[in-house]
Amino acid sequence: MKLSKVTYIWIDGAEPTQALRSKTRVLPYNGKMFAPSDLPQWNFDGSSTNQASGHESDLTIQPVCVVKDPIAGEGHFLAMCEVLNPDGTPHPTNKRHRLVQLMEQGGKKHDPWIGFEQEYTLFKGQQPLGWPDRGYPAPQGPFYCGVGADEVFGRHLVDDHAQACIDAGLMIYGINAEVMPGQWEFQIGYRGIDSESADPITVCDHLWLARWLLYRMGEEYDISAKLHPKPVKGDWNGAGKHTNISTRETRDPKTGMDAIGQAIKALEMRHKEHIAVYGADLELRLTGRHETAPIDKFMAGVGHRGASVRIPQPVAAKGYGYIEDRRPGANANPYEVAAMLVETICGIKLKEEAVSKVKATG
Repeated sequence: MKLSKVTYIWIDGAEPTQALRSKTRVLPYNGKMFAPSDLPQWNFDGSSTNQASGHESDLTIQPVCVVKDPIAGEGHFLAMCEVLNPDGTPHPTNKRHRLVQLMEQGGKKHDPWIGFEQEYTLFKGQQPLGWPDRGYPAPQGPFYCGVGADEVFGRHLVDDHAQACIDAGLMIYGINAEVMPGQWEFQIGYRGIDSESADPITVCDHLWLARWLLYRMGEEYDISAKLHPKPVKGDWNGAGKHTNISTRETRDPKTGMDAIGQAIKALEMRHKEHIAVYGADLELRLTGRHETAPIDKFMAGVGHRGASVRIPQPVAAKGYGYIEDRRPGANANPYEVAAMLVETICGIKLKEEAVSKVKATG
């Protein structure tokens, strides 16, 4: 009998920023790729993840997205999971479930596509990778998309992570060194491949799995990836998660710019609600400097990287396409970001479910 190691990955209840947890289960393997429905539910101690009290600590993890495990190798898998209460209802920390509801209750008819630009900072101990033990490196400028040992730090981990994402089957679009030394970005989401679905649920699942791979591979290098939106105070760029989104209406040449204009107006009307779920300590990054708009002001513009929402120049020239929400911080939960964008742009009024037993949706 063949056996497979399946790593169950879930999101904990840490505050103010949720984090990833994982554990591995050994299961019989018939040589075929597991579907989420092939994998059994499992439980964990919620009192150790800030999700339950000690006297009632058993919580359930339900696999919802399965990919190949590029670390363990052929025949082993990674399973992104939703967290459920013992009665099968979604746990309050389960932000994925709300996104699923939004898509089911109107989001799908607008066919939203999404993509995330995940920035992060590599740390060696308490210092960003490549920074001197005392003082600061040269001012930012030459590091963005740079090359050379004096300008780029951590490429060995970054390249290995990108290959791992490819081997896992994740929708990684690209990678680049960012403005601050030790800071990098990878993109997950729509990449124009017909066989892929860039729907918000799938893309969010893939981003969480890509984050897990980054943290896990960092163990091999003794390097930590941090998502804090302002990892170093001072005249340095923060770390964001610019989010690109389009709908069937914005992609249609007949309705594109009108739909984009309506989407931007809707986003402006709900600016505060979006900011509330776009990541902890976001005020440290959205200062109006370093390619950001002030946190208390909504701005939009064509090709404007200091705006809250940017219309890319090629989109404006064609008259249809997508918009980029530049407000989310690197540490924001992609399920929450995507849910707010779908809710606002698609104009969905979510019907709250009655308290009843439900299953996580794959």
